[in-house]
Amino acid sequence: MNGFPALSPEYLDPPTHEKLEVRRPFAHPPRILLLYGSLRERSYSRLLVEEAERLLTSFGAETRIYDPRGLPQPDDAAPDHPKVAELRAASLWSEGHVWCSPERHGAVTGIFKSQIDWLPLKSGGVRPTQGRTLAVMQVNAGSQSFNTVNALRVLGRWMRMIAIPNQSSVAKAYEEFDEDGRMKPSAYYDRLVDVMEELVKFTLLTRERSDYLVDRYSERKSEGRPPHGQPHLEDARDAS
Repeated sequence: MNGFPALSPEYLDPPTHEKLEVRRPFAHPPRILLLYGSLRERSYSRLLVEEAERLLTSFGAETRIYDPRGLPQPDDAAPDHPKVAELRAASLWSEGHVWCSPERHGAVTGIFKSQIDWLPLKSGGVRPTQGRTLAVMQVNAGSQSFNTVNALRVLGRWMRMIAIPNQSSVAKAYEEFDEDGRMKPSAYYDRLVDVMEELVKFTLLTRERSDYLVDRYSERKSEGRPPHGQPHLEDARDAS
């Protein structure tokens, strides 16, 4: 590495096909956590998440929907608050997330943002979101827009997640669900199926490899930690 005077070669880990091989595949189904961003009795972000959950379970995934009722504002309670602890434990359990928020004033709701703000980038050496897949969705009261899904992608990148390419934005959501809360047949429903299919595919593709995929040269260097070779092969989660 003589041509790279700024490089510390002892922390370098050149990617190879061999390092992406999985020797001990996970035996359990994909684990997906779903978050929504409204407390209304008839919350369309919750209804869309519930429809997504039905699809995910039909694809063989394990799911958990987090209920944000009772979650305190960030910094207004201790991390051991029951609702905070529940959220963090669910994220640690998960291998992928679905995020759905209404668009309010051109952005995500405070209800949704509070959930993300309670998830630390790192806690006790463990990152509750890093390396997990992410599907983003929004519901709109009026015409279709993409402000919220774009903001959710920014949040996901900040939380070091792997956002899938597809996304869902449902316009005039109040017209898209029947009295029982089920989504009506439409192009919006077809897109939801596309997004959930893609999320499961990407989760199956990355979950055994996530530790390796997000292992960074800069972090190894700052921590004085040499490459582990193939850390994803030793992931203890495959035994759980």
